[in-house]
Amino acid sequence: MKQLTLKLVIPLTVISFATFTKWWYVLPVDAPDTMFSGFPLPFVCEGWHTSLSLQIFVTEFTIDLLTYFLFWLALVFCIDRFLTKIIPHKILTITLWTLTGLVIIGSGLIASNPDNIFYVKRPFDMETMETGYKFIWQYTERPDYYKYHPEDRHK
Repeated sequence: MKQLTLKLVIPLTVISFATFTKWWYVLPVDAPDTMFSGFPLPFVCEGWHTSLSLQIFVTEFTIDLLTYFLFWLALVFCIDRFLTKIIPHKILTITLWTLTGLVIIGSGLIASNPDNIFYVKRPFDMETMETGYKFIWQYTERPDYYKYHPEDRHK
């Protein structure tokens, strides 16, 4: 199982973590309405202090990454143990690790923005208004603010 973890589970974890997520439209306490991303917990949102910055919550990020890892570990284990032995070909392993490396480099470049703010845990409460799932290539339009604040429509 150790070989399968290195050859399949870790690359599939990183690739799926980067490509499939959940979006959250939330109203944080004392802050503007915001779109968060992360599954099962929201771990990243836009920064409020400057454009193109992010707020990243490390505890939520770690829980999300662990969730993806455990999902792939359980799936690969069950297939290998109960259905058929998995023997990954070298080309598959090289392809998966190449994609994983590209994802890690890209994420590292985004995370290295000096304007980003990292928190150990999200320091504010929020009210979730809408959620949905998406792949990285799908555009998620921000829900209509006035749907949740009709009193502001005529100001």
